[in-house]
Amino acid sequence: MKTLNITIIVLVAVILGYHQVSSMDGNMEGKMNDKSKNTQTAVFAGGCFWCTESDFEKVDGVIEAISGYTGGRQANPTYRQVSAGGSGHIEAVKVVYDPDKITYEKLLEVFWRHVDPTDAGGQFVDRGSQYRSAIFYANEREKRLAEDSKKRLEATGHFDKPIVTDILALGPFYTAEDYHQDYYKKNPIRYHFYRSGSGRDQFLEKEWAGMNSEMKNEMKKTGMTADPMKEEMGGGMSPEMVAGMKNTGGMYTLPDDEELRRRLTPMQYKVTRQDGTEPPFDNEYWNNHEAGLYVDIVSGEPLFSSTDKFESKTGWPSFTRPLVPENVAQKADRSFFMARTEVRSKHGDSHLGHLFNDGPEPTGLRYCINSAALRFIPKADLEKEGYGKYRKLFE
Repeated sequence: MKTLNITIIVLVAVILGYHQVSSMDGNMEGKMNDKSKNTQTAVFAGGCFWCTESDFEKVDGVIEAISGYTGGRQANPTYRQVSAGGSGHIEAVKVVYDPDKITYEKLLEVFWRHVDPTDAGGQFVDRGSQYRSAIFYANEREKRLAEDSKKRLEATGHFDKPIVTDILALGPFYTAEDYHQDYYKKNPIRYHFYRSGSGRDQFLEKEWAGMNSEMKNEMKKTGMTADPMKEEMGGGMSPEMVAGMKNTGGMYTLPDDEELRRRLTPMQYKVTRQDGTEPPFDNEYWNNHEAGLYVDIVSGEPLFSSTDKFESKTGWPSFTRPLVPENVAQKADRSFFMARTEVRSKHGDSHLGHLFNDGPEPTGLRYCINSAALRFIPKADLEKEGYGKYRKLFE
């Protein structure tokens, strides 16, 4: 009897095991089918990749658009290197699309309707070869289709100036930093201010406002409007967005802890959220001499300017004064048996560093700041990043 019971148990286990394995095989097969879904990629450069990514991701049939850099020889470039103009790379997006829903030819049409193809010196407010428009082909078919579409646009006579958009062979594509991916979704208010001030949508509306009904219908098929920003922002900033800006002190807000842990490096989190201190002479900005602004890594609020930075020989970035005094709060710090003055950002509540009275003239102050609490905005990127009103500091 005991043997019979054991036999029955074994049989049941085998049957259940077979059923589970079959179920797992089915699930795995489903996942394999999802991953093997027919997708293709195309690479375009249309100036600021925040805008180009946003425009393509609104097109039916596009699965995602990834911001990155391509066209240069430098491996693994950073945003600072590319935006400075010395890397040879161009800001671009890799468009992942479903060819059963949209063709490469249609993507080309989307591209042409979202750029100024007559501008060889950049796109709109962003100047320099790193922001010029380009189509990168991965094979001879894409090259032929891109060249044909360019010829068709030239033949329409729509533009008074020559079409100067480059058609280039695709080399390595380097994905941009996480901060730049889906920027229009993660930072809608700042994106709105940048885009509305860039001149992009004003140009597009002016160029395509006189389209006939056939052209308008064609735009609708590819997911475009004559004024893409109005559609994106619902005709402008909503009352909720305006109220939100008033309640939070503008566009500078403190993300929740989960978002910060995802976005910040361990050192950045330790410094800003846990009042840590980074090593001297082994941090990003202690020896940075480039002109620009230093903003809070957490909230983006402007804190310091390179015009007030000085060499303190301490191994940390040092400033004689804050750029916006109301953005830098002071707090008594008696940790480690010392009496010091801590400085924190107002909106991000980030620990920045400490204030000392041993600085140079004209203030006699030394704001000793952790690089990990800062993000540097080069002078050339102030308009793009939404800090254009500070450009006069460097003129």
